Amino acid sequence: MYRVWNYVTNYSLLLIAGALTALVWANIDPTGYHHFVDYEIVDNFFIGHPHEEGGHVTRVLTLHFLVNDVLMAFFFAIAAKEVWEAIILENGALRGRKAMTPLIATAGGMCGPIVVYLGLAAILGVYESVSRGWAIPTATDIAFSYLVGRMVFGAGHPAIRFLLLLAIADDAAGLIILAIFYPSGELAPQWLLLSLGAAVAVFFLANWLPRRLDRGNQLRSCSTWIRQKTSFWPYLIAGCISWYGFQEAGIHPALGLLPIVPTIPHADRAFGIFAEAERYLTDLLNTIEHFLKHPVEVVLFLFGLLNAGVEFSAISEPTWLVLFGLIIGKPVGIFLFGWFAAYPLRLGLPQGMRPADLIVVGFVAAIGFTVALFVASVAFPGGAVQDAAKMGAVFSFAAAVLSLIAGKVMRVAKVAD
Repeated sequence: MYRVWNYVTNYSLLLIAGALTALVWANIDPTGYHHFVDYEIVDNFFIGHPHEEGGHVTRVLTLHFLVNDVLMAFFFAIAAKEVWEAIILENGALRGRKAMTPLIATAGGMCGPIVVYLGLAAILGVYESVSRGWAIPTATDIAFSYLVGRMVFGAGHPAIRFLLLLAIADDAAGLIILAIFYPSGELAPQWLLLSLGAAVAVFFLANWLPRRLDRGNQLRSCSTWIRQKTSFWPYLIAGCISWYGFQEAGIHPALGLLPIVPTIPHADRAFGIFAEAERYLTDLLNTIEHFLKHPVEVVLFLFGLLNAGVEFSAISEPTWLVLFGLIIGKPVGIFLFGWFAAYPLRLGLPQGMRPADLIVVGFVAAIGFTVALFVASVAFPGGAVQDAAKMGAVFSFAAAVLSLIAGKVMRVAKVAD
């Protein structure tokens, strides 16, 4: 299995540190914590939370907006890079028959939580007030799930690759859900033409045209000159323009870099998500990803610090809806859909993987922490319902314990590298 342990451990420790700090701070000094989160950096700015004053909209750049809407764009760009390579490259993980069972299981891992969440909401009589949060328990946190999966299955078990394929597909579906169902403001889709124009322009000028001019030239002098003289700057500029287009279009701007990712020159093959081997690839896309590795770890610390600070008194129905959606809906959905794909549809499971392993994978994938927190922050306005839903995302760490128990019950045999 790919040596991603150090990367994921660093990622996880910083995010957990931020989340734990936030929980302690919010319960000791809630006023000070929320003042910190909502600290206004610049008033009446061209980016930030929109506020209507005197009949016109002004924007306020707060610390929360800077982290959630601006800096988290780099986190989603890295996720998009993995999804893009898994789909577009000839040996991509999400191409061909080998990916069909994990893809179908992913659908179950999203439908199951939605059914549980909305069903329980209806039973408890809170459907109207919480239905907008249906997507929160569909999330799977790749890094934490990988860590727990390694503990349960061992690094060399085929279920680990199955889990990563499922998590990549889950990320892709999550990005689509965020873009379609959770607009950040009043929709103005014409602004997406700005994002599209930035993507087309940078692809043509910094990618396609140099390669076109280098036809028949083994030295690739034009492409080399562009790479050495401009590096990532054209794509960063295009990314800023695209990000602004998303903000003005009313689509969550944290997704604003997604149109730019496919325009960046990439390798002909991928070794897998967070693969250590990719550090030796010299294509610009992998270079940018590894350059962003440590900055994104810091961003995730700040994300945990600014989003996980929930008072324990906020625990209420949405907490249990999110939690049960994850720890019940995920395992049931992944098992049922995965079993249906493997046997009635005859798509099969990876060699060495049993049907019982699908149940354990379901519990591991139920750790929704990072993305679930993010969706909760955009699904509900700030207040009691959002805080309660966030607490459910934090409590999804319980799935790690359930995964270890399920592994013992299902007699999972750990497989080393």
